This record gives sequence, structure tokens and C-alpha cells, in this order.
Amino acid sequence: MTQTILRGRWNYHRLTATVINDIAVEIGFFTLWAVAIVLISEHRKNLGISSQMLTVLGTVLGLVISFRTTSAYDRYWEGRKLWASVTVASRNLANIIWIQVPTDRKNAEGKDAHLRATIEKKTMVNLVQAFSVAMKHYLRGESGIFYEDLYPLVSVLPQHGPTHAEMGEDFKSKDDMLPLWSSTPDLLSAYPPPATTRSESPGDMEKTVADSSSGPKLPPGHKLSPARNPPKKSIYDWIPLLLPIKPFVSMIMHFVAPNRKRSNRDWMGRKIKREINIESNVPLEITLFLSSYLSHITKLGLVGPPILSAYWASLASFQDSAVALERIRSNPIPYAYQMHLRMSTWLYLLFLPFQIYSVLKWVTVPATAFAAFLFLGFLEIGAEIEDPFDYDENDLDVDRFCEAIGKELAEITAHPVALDPAHYIFGEWNQPFAPGDMRSADTIIANEEHDYHHPHNGSASLRRTLLRSWRDTNQRRLTHTHF
Repeated sequence: MTQTILRGRWNYHRLTATVINDIAVEIGFFTLWAVAIVLISEHRKNLGISSQMLTVLGTVLGLVISFRTTSAYDRYWEGRKLWASVTVASRNLANIIWIQVPTDRKNAEGKDAHLRATIEKKTMVNLVQAFSVAMKHYLRGESGIFYEDLYPLVSVLPQHGPTHAEMGEDFKSKDDMLPLWSSTPDLLSAYPPPATTRSESPGDMEKTVADSSSGPKLPPGHKLSPARNPPKKSIYDWIPLLLPIKPFVSMIMHFVAPNRKRSNRDWMGRKIKREINIESNVPLEITLFLSSYLSHITKLGLVGPPILSAYWASLASFQDSAVALERIRSNPIPYAYQMHLRMSTWLYLLFLPFQIYSVLKWVTVPATAFAAFLFLGFLEIGAEIEDPFDYDENDLDVDRFCEAIGKELAEITAHPVALDPAHYIFGEWNQPFAPGDMRSADTIIANEEHDYHHPHNGSASLRRTLLRSWRDTNQRRLTHTHF
């Protein structure tokens, strides 16, 4: 559905989706500057200058700003296409694992072999879902796996390199912990370790603390962060007009509360991007486990070469999308380009009142305010959408993408695996030749006297029915188009 600014009711969410809050301070500054120029020109000395450079510089600046915004939108749209690729690869991998990998296997021992195979496949489908969730947190600079939407999907993975049976308990320590488990979310402060000087015993590493819910157990000293961790809003987000006094408030608070949390806006109201400090590439770790599962089913001979090729192609698509998404996140438009463009815009807006005062007089004030809104707005839009994975109102809704992938994978695993197509093809609900022949499939099969069953003319009769279906469908389409 096409979105328009006139559809629906305006509320705070829609207001924050604009860049008005981000550029309000700058617009106010240039408006006051224009008021000062007009007052001086009206009552003291005419400060008007020639406007010959106005058209030339304005055109050049407009083109450069347009290029800046277009470049940012290209990154935004590329990010959306890459998430679509992640969705397609997730569907394909889940389809292969759930449908193509057999549940009833040869030489499988035990009466619960079918159940074990189903648990195995569902676990791997969960890992497929975990990739998109881990990618979301990775792109947002959120380290670790201890999130409400990610940890239940990956808690099954081993925490240490060697297993207990291979190397013994002495190797189950933090030094042998896999990278997947060795990082903690920066937004959480883990529980402090006990005040002791003794070395960690193997028994301590095996202890787990159950979460308050019925979900998976957590290692000691960890708790789950929410699936979404947007920066907290401050008073400057709600009242942007207070931003001019922010430097003075920050100076006072530096001495009063030096350990306070920093605001997510600078003194001019522009949003500050959070720094990325990733200890472990969780999406990469997940693809390694999916790759090891491919090796497992290959060694057991569970699927043929075409299915293995399709599995590997989907896994490679995961890797390609992850690298491309990381490139967008970690390679912003060069700072020198952004700063030079903003400084040029500021200089243009500073000299604008001098050039238009002689013609517009007091209209110079609203004209300058509108020019500031126009140029600075496009600059801020470009700065916001060039990194489309954060929590800004105009960023990609990657949370919804992940939820959609999870829903689709749950739908795939709800599909019966060993369903014989004959059960629904030859049933009473199937009308294969409609609208030319409205009889059900079981009726057609049972009526052996019909021309379809004739050993010589059966094919011709079927062809006449299919042609009649085409004519009826085409006539229905033409009638619908006419009305």
C-alpha cells in the first residue's frame, strides 16, 4: 500500500520519523541570523550584497546535496535487497533440511529413531532462523548471543571446543570457550564474579542458572537482553529547543555526575551513531555449524548431489549477504566529504540573507528559514539512511524482517514431511480440470465409462476439456477487464 503523509493521524511517531527534530536547532540559528541581518539593514546600514552568485552556488550546492542523498538511498535500498536475499536463503535452507533430508533413515537403530531425526532437523532449522536474528544484532553493534530472540535458538550449541568425552573435564574452562560464547552484550552489565582468588573448577563451569521463565538455561553471570535495545530518549529528544543549552548542562554534569550515560544527540540535535565493538562474529559461527551439518548429511549419504548443491548455494548466499551488509554498516560515506558539504551549506545559508534582503526585505527571514529547512533536511536524511540498520524511525524494520522469517520457518516445519501426494491429488476436493470439467478427481477416476478412459480417444477428450478450460478462463478475464 502506498504511504502518503495525508493518510492516518499525525502523532509523535510520525513526527519523529521526520528530520525536524534533528535540524530544529540549526533552523532556529539561521532564522535568528536572518532576523539580525534584516534589523541591522532596516535601522542601521544596508547589508545587502549582489545576488549574482546566489543562482550559481545554489544550483551547484543543490546538485551535490541531491547526489549525497541519492548515494545514501542507494545504500538503504541495497540493504533492503540483501535482507530479501537472507529471507530467500532462509526459506530454501529450511525447505531442504525439513523436506529433503529424510526422517526415516536406513540402518537407524532404536524405536525413537524417527523422533531423533525430527529433533535434529528442527534444531538445524532453528539455527537457520538464528542467522537472521544474529545478523540483526551484529549490524546494530550488539555483541554476544544473550538476547531474548537469539539465545533460545543457539543455546543448544557447544560452549567449548573439545567435548567432555574427548578431552576430559580439565579442558572445560573459559580458555577453551568458543568465540560464540565468549562475548557479553555491551548494553548489559553482567553480574560481578565472586570475590575469590581460587581458580575456576570444572564443576563451576557446568553449573547453570535457570531463567525466571521456562526458557533455556543460562550460564552463571548472564541474563538476557531484550530483542530490541534502542537508545533511551532524553529530554532533548522530547524538547529539541533545549539543545542550545546542552553544552552548558554537559559541562556542569561532567563534574556532578562524571559516570552518567551520554546523550544520543550532539549539541546541534543530530543523532550520534553508537560505536561498534564486536568481539565475536555470531552469524559466521552459525554458518559454520550449518556447514558442518552439510558435511554430516553428506557423510551419511542422506541426500543426493543436487540437494547438496542447493544447500551449499543457500549457505553461500548467507555468507555473501552477511559480507555485503557488513560493508554497508562499516563503510560510511567519507567524513571529509560529509564535513565539506555541511560547511559549504552553512556558508551558503550564512550569506543568503545578505543576497536576498534588497529584494525581499522582511520576507528574508522566512525565506532563509525555508532554505535552511530544505538544504539541512536533505543532508540529515542522507546521514540517517546511509546506515539503515539502527533504531532510527526511517531505518529498515529489521525486527519485522526477522519475525517474518521466523514465522515462515515455523510454517515450513508445520508441513507434514512424509505426506504422499496421492492423498490430496486424488481426493474429493481436487477439481483438476476446472472450469472445463467441474468433477472431482476421485469421481473422474471412478467413472470408467467416460471418454477420458477410452484407450484411443482418451487423450483427445482430455485435450478438448483443457481447451474449454482455457476459453472459459480467457472469457472470464475479458469480461472482468471490460467492467
